[in-house]
Amino acid sequence: MAKNTENQSEFDAIVVGGGASGMMAAGRAGEAGARVLLLEKNRALGEKLNITGGGRCNITNAIFDHQEFLQIYGDGKDFLFSPFSQFGVKDTFDFFAGLGLPLVTEARTRVFPHTQKAEDVTRVLERYMKKNGVIVKMGSVVTKILTEEKKIVGVQAGGTKYYCRNLILATGGISHPETGSTGDGFRWLADLGHTVRAPSPDVVPLEVKEKWVKDLSGVSLSFMKITFYAEGVKAFSKKGKILFTHFGLSGPLILNSAREVKKLLAKGKVTAQIDAFPDTDLGSLEKNIMKVLEANKNKALKNIFDKIAPEGTSDALLPLLSFDVETKAHSVTKEQRKEITRLLKALPVTIVGLMGFDRAVVSDGGVKMTEVDTRTMQSKIHPNLFILGDLLDINRQSGGYSLQLCWTTGFVAGSHCYKL
Repeated sequence: MAKNTENQSEFDAIVVGGGASGMMAAGRAGEAGARVLLLEKNRALGEKLNITGGGRCNITNAIFDHQEFLQIYGDGKDFLFSPFSQFGVKDTFDFFAGLGLPLVTEARTRVFPHTQKAEDVTRVLERYMKKNGVIVKMGSVVTKILTEEKKIVGVQAGGTKYYCRNLILATGGISHPETGSTGDGFRWLADLGHTVRAPSPDVVPLEVKEKWVKDLSGVSLSFMKITFYAEGVKAFSKKGKILFTHFGLSGPLILNSAREVKKLLAKGKVTAQIDAFPDTDLGSLEKNIMKVLEANKNKALKNIFDKIAPEGTSDALLPLLSFDVETKAHSVTKEQRKEITRLLKALPVTIVGLMGFDRAVVSDGGVKMTEVDTRTMQSKIHPNLFILGDLLDINRQSGGYSLQLCWTTGFVAGSHCYKL
């Protein structure tokens, strides 16, 4: 394997971006024998990677059948069969285990490092690059891609020019711009002649109007059903975990609904109803409420509502009732009991909009997939340019799918760039 030195006049590959896909591509290219330079604008590698999954890093999703896994990527699935056949979910498990960081599978087939620390993922990738001779230069803000006679020959970072045979762009999208993902790659790719769909927040929390939602900030409910309505007409429903925040709703259920909600908002008013007991029908829920009321006949409703409502929600939901919550349980009328039942099966929500890039897990947009040869991740416009991860116009959900796209595209680009 060729060893890298910092004073080389030309590298086999320069990787711009020290996130998930960039570190994977750089390490793999070095492993294949390439002379590799990685340039990262931040003072540390993996800034965004280190905050994924709440700092635990949802590294992939344990769906091992390629065809089933790729359904998550919508229209992008047709472009991903080749790269996933080269490096899929099973390969991700083997790769990190080989670096001394075995993975564990949790609820909803989400996969995390066994240490439960995202920083450990960055640490082993740094070690992987170092082992394979990759030169890493931190605080290197690339300001220009150098071309000669329409061919990419290198990059400029500050006052320094670095030359290469191949350029790998792994700058990420625009979600969490505080980590350095500020859309540089999109601008460069557009300047190089690529068709780039403008990004917008995609897998992102929702801002809502209702005070009761914000009063529950920090409360997480594991199994809820939410139904969205466009101008009063039912649009779609989903079940899963909801996290209440000071601005509205988040959690896997909400994040994975945001793309569809965005389309509805473009057409008009969007409201929603949250079913706090999706596996219990109205009649059964009312019977359960009757049992609580009968067992606490002489107590005020407000003092026993925590036995009726989901854990941690009673104080916020009580003001939504139209009658006096000081009413004794034995005096709650049949109609009032039905009102409680209907409320818990259809908690009202008005969607104001989607939160911004600063709270987005994933932003959409990117390079048109017909302009990328996904067998190698090469640009069809500039054959010595490789395009990775979030720079590709591929929609995906939360749950490890975005990072798996990074591991796969990074590995494929790193494997092929040295062959040119």
